[in-house]
Amino acid sequence: MTSDFDTTNSVGKIDLNVYPRDQHNISREHISENALKVLYRLQKAGYDAFLVGGGVRDLLLGKIPKDFDIATNATPEQIKLLFRNCRLIGRRFRLAHIIFGRDIIEVATFRGHHQQAEKQTSVQSEEGMLLRDNVYGSIDEDAERRDFTINAMYYNIADFSIHDYANGMRDLNEGMVRLIGDAEVRYREDPVRMLRAVRFASKLDMDISFETADPINYLAPLLQGIPAARLYEESLKLLQSGHGLDTYDLLREFGLFEHLFPQVAELFTEEENSKTEQMIDLVLESTDQRIAEGKRVNPAFMFAAMLWYPVEAYAARLMDQQGMSHYDAMMTAGNYILDEQVRSTAIPRRHTATIREVWQLQSRLERRSGKRAFRLLELNKFRAGFDFLEMRGQVEQGDTQKLAQWWHTFQHSGRNMRQAMVTDLGASGNRSGSGRRRRPAKKKPKKSS
Repeated sequence: MTSDFDTTNSVGKIDLNVYPRDQHNISREHISENALKVLYRLQKAGYDAFLVGGGVRDLLLGKIPKDFDIATNATPEQIKLLFRNCRLIGRRFRLAHIIFGRDIIEVATFRGHHQQAEKQTSVQSEEGMLLRDNVYGSIDEDAERRDFTINAMYYNIADFSIHDYANGMRDLNEGMVRLIGDAEVRYREDPVRMLRAVRFASKLDMDISFETADPINYLAPLLQGIPAARLYEESLKLLQSGHGLDTYDLLREFGLFEHLFPQVAELFTEEENSKTEQMIDLVLESTDQRIAEGKRVNPAFMFAAMLWYPVEAYAARLMDQQGMSHYDAMMTAGNYILDEQVRSTAIPRRHTATIREVWQLQSRLERRSGKRAFRLLELNKFRAGFDFLEMRGQVEQGDTQKLAQWWHTFQHSGRNMRQAMVTDLGASGNRSGSGRRRRPAKKKPKKSS
């Protein structure tokens, strides 16, 4: 191991440690073929080319990286000249996407310090947040600009060595998530780093260092200045990464969850046993299990479950204060809660439509007489509606649980058994579902002779 770089700057002291090939476990066999193509073409053209960030971190941990990101001293325009399958994206910082079918390799130019007047193309808000940042620099400046020590390691394709600029290897071995530089300054530059600290701690089963964790609670309100679309994407990374339940616990511990889902947090209790909290535990545990089994997960289902009891609470107020019917109150409350939630995390319209369908099915699943049960079973969203009903049954018990058990039996029965179940509903006088009674048919007047 060699050390040949040592400087102090706005993010503190940075020390470069170089680990040659025989001192680490990264092999090209574990790097994607497309990432290697990009690395080698950049190198052949005379540019520096490094695998960087989470890809290096995960390879060192023996994990399979989800993405292989590359850093280089080539500018985005120079990268585009090398690759016909290149697309330049981004306004805050220009990036090159090299597209191989569905596989996208992201290539970023080394970033410099935004304080450098001669290269000043960055803009900051009054709170210190970076709004635009197209400042290019050297690899050591790029390392100083990265957020966490475990993400400031670079794999050099030229000699297969690892350049570790912030003792990331040490923190990786000690299981520590640590920001580079002054934590408060770094969080003010980009408040989403608070969410990233929590996500890495949960995903990698690590601890957050004291100096990194200490400012989070009082800086958490800065998240309100982040665009709702970006917070939506972050919420998916946090809660649908396979470690959602652990991540949720940390988000609450650091006072971050309430800024992502303010209406949900309003129903939290000190005992942490409200219906809302029980439902969140159930849906996140189910999501983690599905991901572990390699099954697909739908964000709409998770949001529908998390927001259900806020909808019920608001509907109850409408019925009490405005005398609305239960149906009208639930419809109005659903629209209101979704509109408010989108202000914090911009759930796409395609998901809000599914959320409404899942919610509406909760009342429709109560109406089972005649041919209704058979028709409901054929609906595209029936399975999602039923799965949610089962979760509600675990939380609410009583009639909701009995209804969920009835539908469970109905689904797994033959045609004759299903017909008998529906007939029994009518024989027992169970009208919980019929909604409205049919009017008796009017008798036709007799014709006079």
